[in-house]
Amino acid sequence: MKFVTFYNPEGQLRAGWLSGDRVVDMNLVSKGELPNHLIELIKNHEEYMDVISRLNTKLTHLESYSINEIRLTAPLPKPPSFRDFVAFETHVKNATKRSGDTVAPEWYEMPIFYFSNANAMKGTNEEVKRPAKCSRLDYELEMACIIGREGRNIRADVAEKYIFGFTILNDWSARDIQLKEMKVLLGPAKGKDFATSIGPYIVTKDELDPYRLEDKYDLEMTAAVNGKILSRGNFKDIYYSFGQMIERASEEVTLYPGDIIGSGTVGFGCIMELGPETHRWLEPGDEVELTITGLGSLKNKIV
Repeated sequence: MKFVTFYNPEGQLRAGWLSGDRVVDMNLVSKGELPNHLIELIKNHEEYMDVISRLNTKLTHLESYSINEIRLTAPLPKPPSFRDFVAFETHVKNATKRSGDTVAPEWYEMPIFYFSNANAMKGTNEEVKRPAKCSRLDYELEMACIIGREGRNIRADVAEKYIFGFTILNDWSARDIQLKEMKVLLGPAKGKDFATSIGPYIVTKDELDPYRLEDKYDLEMTAAVNGKILSRGNFKDIYYSFGQMIERASEEVTLYPGDIIGSGTVGFGCIMELGPETHRWLEPGDEVELTITGLGSLKNKIV
């Protein structure tokens, strides 16, 4: 299933799921039996999915909206937390080469992540403002998993049970700001926390089963700027699986339903890797579209 958060024709923030090319308001159609927030749905999804299955068998056209009647926003506008990993070896190699360094041996010892701003989530077709002090704005082509069960010290081999679903993630990056702050061996912080895009929806993990390759997925990933594809990769090339990322993230701390775990950028999945000689840094007016097999397309305009 594909779950969304959206503004209805009256401008109210609602939550629901896609039924073909229409959007179902889950709280409305269930007469209050289902919550109006995806976080609450995820917390009790095993119980609520039975309710949804029952409702789906008798939905009428009048109980849903046309996709053109509503406006999608980030499926999780304010997740409990957001950790973003750097799990693609090619990306790490390209990034360190650009800065004149080599990959730190510690990268091969454990999955590495940073915390970002869980209150700065953007959805598809929402505008992203370039920070005032930024002149090197970049996109990052990523995938994310959404935690579906509370857990602590979760082993990688059982982590699949803790995943509710997946979504596309764009980890917007102010490269000039990021470069300065990381010179003091801390961060990234202000180079990242102004916006993160997720969406257009959360896809439940069962929908990706046809693409599974053991603990990874065969998913084509592309990024286009103003309609021209610049980045192309595949999620199967990831070095660390989501299971390994979850094991690392949950070490001695508790993960909660709705927590977002980002994969990090696929190889050649940003302008920094491609080089500004391939494409200039992003500017106001540019439209960036990320597409991943099975997860749809996430589009944002820079302002």
